[in-house]
Amino acid sequence: MGKEKIILTGDRPTGRLHIGHYVGSLKRRVELQNSGEYDKVFIMIADAQALTDNVDNPEKVRQNVIEVALDYLACGIDPAKSTIFIQSQIAELCELTFYYMNLVTVSRLQRNPTVKTEIQMRNFETSIPVGFFTYPISQASDITAFKATTVPVGEDQKPMLEQTNEIVRRFNHIYGEVLVEPEILLPDNAACLRLPGTDGKAKMSKSLGNCIYLSDTAEEVQKKVKSMYTDPDHLRVEDPGKIEGNTVFTYLDAFSRPEHFERYLPDYANLDELKAHYQRGGLGDMKVKKFLGAIMEEELAPIRARRLEFEKDIPAIYEMLKKGCEEARATAANTLAEVRKAMKIDYFDDTELIAEQVKRFSGK
Repeated sequence: MGKEKIILTGDRPTGRLHIGHYVGSLKRRVELQNSGEYDKVFIMIADAQALTDNVDNPEKVRQNVIEVALDYLACGIDPAKSTIFIQSQIAELCELTFYYMNLVTVSRLQRNPTVKTEIQMRNFETSIPVGFFTYPISQASDITAFKATTVPVGEDQKPMLEQTNEIVRRFNHIYGEVLVEPEILLPDNAACLRLPGTDGKAKMSKSLGNCIYLSDTAEEVQKKVKSMYTDPDHLRVEDPGKIEGNTVFTYLDAFSRPEHFERYLPDYANLDELKAHYQRGGLGDMKVKKFLGAIMEEELAPIRARRLEFEKDIPAIYEMLKKGCEEARATAANTLAEVRKAMKIDYFDDTELIAEQVKRFSGK
């Protein structure tokens, strides 16, 4: 029998999930969950990691745990097929992180490109919280605790996976083959690798107000699409327009399919034709935005409807999360037991050690 195929993925509960999360990971998770290719799927609400840069605002994290859970269910994550759990409720992850800290140098963490970018983004350059600085080690703990073989993430998380694999290789070299080296699974649509904000900025962010949330109303979505950043030099309909850096076309790359043209824009056979017309001039931004708005509503309406249904029974959502935490903790506990045995710190379970010490001291 071959090695189990296991997925571990998740999100920080610092706000409602948006369409960047959806095209970058959520949609793919549902496909992977339903593919039958994986033996287990673990999906983590990373509240402990969220606290590394929200330590003075625990209520923000606390409130958004349920928001993320609702978004998961609305998108099609099925608790019967995927184990949804809350990171802070799995105490074993903290212990694994503590042991892994001995396998990583400070200079190696400082070289991690993702860590450097995140530190700059949060203005932590002069005063970096230790918990935030070491979160690549915590992430390695999350992944290895469940012996994940596959981690679906965006391109920006590649350095984190490399760090995890370094920890796995070093641990296994010192203590024996216990931990599993995971593989990264990137989005198969290049436009989904990192969807920009509606204002054209590289990252969607709640603080920047440039997100389309999965729970937005139809009116909110349409308003955001209409105000979306396009080509600032495309002032008149007849002007040639640029599609590079044009947020509307980036979103069309991520969301549009051939059947959308049949339904909403039959004058064009496909996206290439639409792009060509825009580039040579004669196509207005509002017509393209109206097309994108129709696509977005088709995609988000079912998600919105399902979320409203799940919101009717919040206690059931917490019960689902509690059960998921129990399942996740059992798995993590098994891995931790193997780690403790390999590191020779399972003193009370090691009968050979006890017998050896009896023999050693009885000879005195």
